[in-house]
Amino acid sequence: MNDVLDVALRLLALLVAFLVLPLVVGQTEHKVMAHMQGRLGPMYAGGFHGWAQLVADGVKFAQKEDVVPAGADRRIFQLAPAVALLPYLLVLVAIPVGPGTVGRFIDAGIFFVLAVMGVGVLGSLMAGWASANKFSLLGGLRTAAQLMAYELPMLLAAASVAMAAGTVSLPGILDAFEWWWVPWQIVGGVVFFTAGLAELQRPPFDAPIADSEIIFGAYTEYTGLRFALFLLAEYAGIVILCGLTTVLFLGGWHGPFAHDLGWVWTLLKTAVLAFVVIWLRVSYPRLREDQLQKLAWTGLIPLALVQIALTGVVKVVIS
Repeated sequence: MNDVLDVALRLLALLVAFLVLPLVVGQTEHKVMAHMQGRLGPMYAGGFHGWAQLVADGVKFAQKEDVVPAGADRRIFQLAPAVALLPYLLVLVAIPVGPGTVGRFIDAGIFFVLAVMGVGVLGSLMAGWASANKFSLLGGLRTAAQLMAYELPMLLAAASVAMAAGTVSLPGILDAFEWWWVPWQIVGGVVFFTAGLAELQRPPFDAPIADSEIIFGAYTEYTGLRFALFLLAEYAGIVILCGLTTVLFLGGWHGPFAHDLGWVWTLLKTAVLAFVVIWLRVSYPRLREDQLQKLAWTGLIPLALVQIALTGVVKVVIS
């Protein structure tokens, strides 16, 4: 009975975190962008630093008409938002927040989280194909090309950490973590984080959306709550990417003191990385499609291979 209660409490905590943390990131993005770009709306809606902006956005999405194009593949069109969102909930189950604090221990944790994150991108492909709109289809094709280009450097960067720790288990990687790994694995961390941003189609890697060229990419025909689910999937993806980067490259729950409060360090590092994601959005212009592909194939993949080679050399030296 105690085991059943423990599992139920873990699942409830994960569900609450999954519903709350993306909304916190979204609200923070409103405020950070308002400060950086002098936007007035998000700072004054409802008074006290614009607290009502998130509520207003929710009401707006809820009251909009749910429209399905006449020529669309109705079933796939309606299923796509769920396919985009739910994989991130599954990934959250495997991310360790503190010592012994993980939704579900998975031996092959790295393989699991990266495979499931790849499934989430399929939601955009389904939306683009099923919308019966040439702009949506073009956005979906750009998403597919971007996924193929950036999945490889992300896998290679994660493989470097697994080599260093001698395990593909996420809690096992943190158990083996040493602080001198941070400068040693910094190149892999940058590659992993950059490739993750590209898979999430976050600026400056948002060519598949490109509102100035193809309206809003694969999501052009979506309205109301289904469109809101795609936005929620984007912010959930930010939380997952920042959490994984924290676990793999920044030591997760390890901190200079208060080991018993390791989950605080995990959340703090994740929050700092989420701020970096928002900062990049307001700081850099969108890359062209050819620039996106060049960065992946001639920039990130060679760097990831160099990181793996360096890891092999260091492992031989210290063993």
